[in-house]
Amino acid sequence: MEPHEPDLSAVPVTAVLAALADDVRLQIVRALAEGGERACGTFDFGVSKATRSHHLKVLREAGLTRTRAAGTSRLVRLRHDELNKLYPGLLDAVLAPRPPA
Repeated sequence: MEPHEPDLSAVPVTAVLAALADDVRLQIVRALAEGGERACGTFDFGVSKATRSHHLKVLREAGLTRTRAAGTSRLVRLRHDELNKLYPGLLDAVLAPRPPA
């Protein structure tokens, strides 16, 4: 059974921004933007498996990612193009390198 993914037109921008407000979730989004689709178990950000699963669920429910089954693995990818159509430039702005302090 595939996890539920919302129709992006029903996702308010506040839900997307709230999902991106957490540092671990932002790291996951950056990793997906750089490397494409990945197995859920390959993310290693110093959090437990349960915490990682929670963060991936929040990203999925906010419409930022898609998850699909591949054998015993779950593969996750960023919904970059879909998000860009709905909220042009938002994800690119969030993913842009920060200027030096």
